[in-house]
Amino acid sequence: MTTETTTGQMPFREKFAYGFGDLASVLYWQTFMAYILFFYTDVFGITAAAAGFMLLVTRLWDGVNDPMMGVIADRTETRWGRFRPYLLWLCVPFAVMGVLTFTSPDLSGAGKLVWAYVTFTLLMMLYTAINIPYSALLGVVTADPVERAQVSSIKFIFAYTAGMIVSFTLLPMAARLGGGNDQRGWQLSFVVYGVAAVAFFLIAFTFVRERIRPVAKERTPIRQDLEDLVRNRPWVMLLLTTITMILFIASRLTVTAHYFKYYVGEQEISLFGHSGSYGFEYLASAFNGIGQIFSLIGVVFVGWFVKTLGQRRAFLTLYLVGIVACAAMYVCRPDQLPLIFGLHLVFSFTTGPLSPLLWAMYADAADYGEWKYGRRATGLIFSASTMSQKFGWAIGSAFAGWLLFAVGFQANTDPTPAVQHGLRLLVSVIPAVLGGISILVMLGYPLKEDLVKRIGEELAARRMEAGEAS
Repeated sequence: MTTETTTGQMPFREKFAYGFGDLASVLYWQTFMAYILFFYTDVFGITAAAAGFMLLVTRLWDGVNDPMMGVIADRTETRWGRFRPYLLWLCVPFAVMGVLTFTSPDLSGAGKLVWAYVTFTLLMMLYTAINIPYSALLGVVTADPVERAQVSSIKFIFAYTAGMIVSFTLLPMAARLGGGNDQRGWQLSFVVYGVAAVAFFLIAFTFVRERIRPVAKERTPIRQDLEDLVRNRPWVMLLLTTITMILFIASRLTVTAHYFKYYVGEQEISLFGHSGSYGFEYLASAFNGIGQIFSLIGVVFVGWFVKTLGQRRAFLTLYLVGIVACAAMYVCRPDQLPLIFGLHLVFSFTTGPLSPLLWAMYADAADYGEWKYGRRATGLIFSASTMSQKFGWAIGSAFAGWLLFAVGFQANTDPTPAVQHGLRLLVSVIPAVLGGISILVMLGYPLKEDLVKRIGEELAARRMEAGEAS
C-alpha cells in the first residue's frame, strides 16, 4: 500500500528538470551503444573478440546489480526521499570514472585487458547506482497516468537530445582534441562530458520532488518483493520484449562506426554546390546524429500514436515498420548514401517511440503489482527492467564483436569481402530477425487500455482511504 503525500499536477518546470537526468545519463549510454566496441578495437587497442567478451562479462555483472540497487533504493530513507539523493551523492564519482574508462594507458596486452575490465565494470556499477534511482523517480513523482506519460515523453526527448549530442560531436571532438592522438582525444572528450553530466544531474536533484511514498508501517521482505516481481505477468512480458528489442538495436548500432569505416568508406559528396571528401568520422556521426533527430521526432508523436492506435497496437505497428526498414539495408551498396540514410531515417522515426512506450508500460506494471498483491516495489520494477536492457546490450555487443572476429576483422587494416559482408548482415538481416522475435513476445502483453484505467482508478481510491486513515 502507498500513500500520496502531495496532490495536484506537476509543474512543467519540474517535468523539464526531470529530463536533465537522462540528458546526463545518455551522454554515456549512447557512447556505450554506438561507439564502445569501436573505442576498444580501434582506439584502446584490443581485439574484437577480447572486447566482445569483456563487454559481455562486465554488462552481465552490471545487469545483475540492477535489482540489487533497486532493492537498496526502495529501502533508502533520507530527507530528500528514496531516489533523489543518489543523483547528488554519485554524480562526481561517476564523471571521474568515465574519464578513467576512456583513458588508454601504455600497458602490455594483458595490462590493457585488466584496465578495461576494472574501469568499465566500475563505471557501469556507478551508472547503475545513479541511474536506477533516477529511473525509479518516474514511478513516484506523480500517480496520474497522463502526467506520468508526459514526464516519460520529456525524459526521452532529453535522452534523444543527448544521443544527438554524442552522435554529432564525439568522433569529431575526439579527433580535434587529440590533434592526431586518438587516445588523448577520447580522454579529453570525457572530461567535457563529465563536467556537463555533473551539472545536469544536480539540476534534476534540485528541482524534482517525490510524491508517492510507502506507508511508514510497510516493511516488505526482499524475498516477497522478488516473488511479486516474477508473478507480475505484464512485467515478465515487458522484460522479454525489452531484451529482444535491445538485441535488435544493439547488434546494429554497435557496428555503425565499423560499417562506415570498413564498408562505406570515404565518399565524395556535393552539398549546396560544394563538393568534398568525407571520411567515416563525419559519415557515421551524421548517420547516428540525424537518426537521433528522427527518433526524437517520433517521440514527439508518441501521444498521437497512442491516441490513434492505443499503446500496445502503436508499439507493434511502429516496430514492424522499423524492422522492414532495417532488413532493407542489406541491399545497399557503399555508394548509395541517399538510400542508406533514407532507410535509417524511417527506422529511427518508427523505433524512436518504442522506448518511451515501453517505459510507460513498466510504470503500468508497477501499478499492476500494487493492485494485484497490495505491495509496491517501484525501484525493483524499474531496476529489473534496466537489467534487461543491459543483458540485451551485453549479448548484442559481444555477438557483434565475435562475428567480426569470426570473419577475420582486424582493426585499421583493409577489410576483406567476408568482413564487409558480415558488417552488412549486422546492420540489416540479423537485427531484423531479432526484432521479429521481439514482436512475437509482445503479443502476449496482457494490460489493455481498459484494464490500465481500472487499475488506476482502484489504486487512487485505496490511496485516498490510506490518507484518510493516517
